[in-house]
Amino acid sequence: MSLQNPIFIPGPTNIPERLRHAMNVPTQDHRAPDFSNTFLPVLNDVKKVFGTIEGEVLLFTSSGTGGWEAAISNTLSPGDKVLIARYGMFSHRWIDMCQRHGLDVQVIECAWGEGAPADKFQEILAADTNHEIKALMVTHNETATGVLSDIGAVRSAMDNANHPALLFVDGVSSIACVPFKMDEWGVDIAVAGSQKGFMLATGMAILAVSPKALAAMEQAKLPRTYFDFRDMLKANANGGFPYTPPLNLIYGMKASLDMLFEEGLDNVYARHYRLAEGVRQAVNGWGFKLCAVSPDLYSQTVSAIYVPEGFDSNDLTNHAFNKYGISFGVGLGEMNGKAFRIGHLGSLTEVMVLAGLATLEMAMVDLDYPIKLGQGVTAAQEYFRNH
Repeated sequence: MSLQNPIFIPGPTNIPERLRHAMNVPTQDHRAPDFSNTFLPVLNDVKKVFGTIEGEVLLFTSSGTGGWEAAISNTLSPGDKVLIARYGMFSHRWIDMCQRHGLDVQVIECAWGEGAPADKFQEILAADTNHEIKALMVTHNETATGVLSDIGAVRSAMDNANHPALLFVDGVSSIACVPFKMDEWGVDIAVAGSQKGFMLATGMAILAVSPKALAAMEQAKLPRTYFDFRDMLKANANGGFPYTPPLNLIYGMKASLDMLFEEGLDNVYARHYRLAEGVRQAVNGWGFKLCAVSPDLYSQTVSAIYVPEGFDSNDLTNHAFNKYGISFGVGLGEMNGKAFRIGHLGSLTEVMVLAGLATLEMAMVDLDYPIKLGQGVTAAQEYFRNH
């Protein structure tokens, strides 16, 4: 029965029964004439979630990490200079990936808990008068620290510096959960994954690519085969895939988009804010501190929470799983042992969140944390009752 407990990690997220059934289909022929009847509308509808009319949507059988490799390898050449700020585990991983691809990576070091430093981006880009920097890469929602950065401010910084660099955004744990405005923000490649806000199984990287990025593709010299945009675009134009597609996930994506549109994207975003704020009220009730350094950086999809001095966050997440059969996110990188994470994205309701908070409180009391049962739950209940 413990398998029925919801999970509270920042992805993969809980899969609604409706989507599990949508993915539970017999083997079908992806070369059959009717495949395009499902596939092409999915590509078109995904654009609404990314906030793009101009961009092309590409689906790769991969996690979000593969989507980032596709973004890099299709638009850049060996030795190209890129600019990235490191403020969490996932921004760190994109730095590592770029370095492995032979790119010249200029890194801005930020404290974990801070967001994308638009002011520093502007300063560096303005000084790059020869336009040597080819791309700026930003993690929208840093799941290690529970920080949501302002992509609109990053775009303004680029515009103020009058710099033509490509803007790549990791939206894996934000897209389909919070507003994403690809065209308005001038994002050139945005990357999402099937296992987060789309509430599906892991296995599909979802990219939206601007005309500017597609133009850069023609001059890019990094090697790519499986992730080649050109092969995918050519096959997609005829309603197909260049190789075997993740059919079950594509059927699931159709059903996921139906669910998101039926709820209404604005309502989806409002629900994520409401659930996140309920969790934050509980954190305040416990007297704990979030990793995000200021309210304007609070993520609506995951909260990273410092444990009190003298406690190990890994003991807490292990105890919650071993005794109560429920999963919370462990601390990653610099947060390891210092913080745990509550994922509040995807298929979740107020009732589910309250169950998670109540169970977490039991685990904390078991481990002699300085709280009382109901301390955080009551605060969340009061918020949910009135919002």
